[in-house]
Amino acid sequence: MIVSASRLWSFVLVRFRPEVYVSYGVLWSLALEAVASDHWRPSPATVARAASVVLTLLFLRMLDEQKDLDYDRRHHPDRPLVTGAITSSELRSAMMVCTLCVLALNSLLSVVSLVLATLPLGYGLALAAAERRFPAVRDGVLVSLAASYPVQLLVSCYLYVSSTGAVGWRAVPVVLVFAFAFLHFEFARKTRWLGMAGERLYSLALGPALSGTVTLCWAVAAVVLIVSLTTTWFVVLLVPPVLAARRFLAGTSESWPLPAAMAFVLLSYLSLIAYGLR
Repeated sequence: MIVSASRLWSFVLVRFRPEVYVSYGVLWSLALEAVASDHWRPSPATVARAASVVLTLLFLRMLDEQKDLDYDRRHHPDRPLVTGAITSSELRSAMMVCTLCVLALNSLLSVVSLVLATLPLGYGLALAAAERRFPAVRDGVLVSLAASYPVQLLVSCYLYVSSTGAVGWRAVPVVLVFAFAFLHFEFARKTRWLGMAGERLYSLALGPALSGTVTLCWAVAAVVLIVSLTTTWFVVLLVPPVLAARRFLAGTSESWPLPAAMAFVLLSYLSLIAYGLR
């Protein structure tokens, strides 16, 4: 079944907002390249990698929508797949298009890039199959995070190896910077003082205070690595998460202030890009 362009675009505007996800994918690609190389400048290959990352994120978003359908029927009845604004068949067709585009883009770079670019897509599909077979992998928020998180690592590894053409000691701290920054935002968006039974919140699994503390720790870990890699004053990046933690842990905010978490990721990536262009 071929997806209608208008229906797919409507889905993208709601569930893959370009100003958020496209910006995130592009900045992730630029920032990782910038800190991975000693003398970095954007190139046509950078554009291909950034486009590949955005398409990979869209592929995974469409896959998640289908995996979470039953959950969304209970907790998010207004989402496109639940309302019928788009169908699972249409999403699967769009996923095939994304895959072909990722293959085409990376065939222009190298065989290694082509292979590595397919790994996050394949892992996402394998995880979906595992979740159907083992419901605990899908329903437990911490187990689900542990099972799904390697996708993010695979994307970062793809960017590092494709842009540098090598794997060295520097790959570990570089990849971990983006891992910790992502985990900070991931915990921030699912940390609240109150939550309904059955909601996938880290604060329900760990308790609000511990979940908030862990959220802050991910940001601290990311900044420690950024400072060690760049030997700069980027410790100031901790201002948004520290202020957010103060508000949340003091109980003056019912949920972790999400704008602060977004600001932390944005400022971190922009700082790394500026460092690479120095």
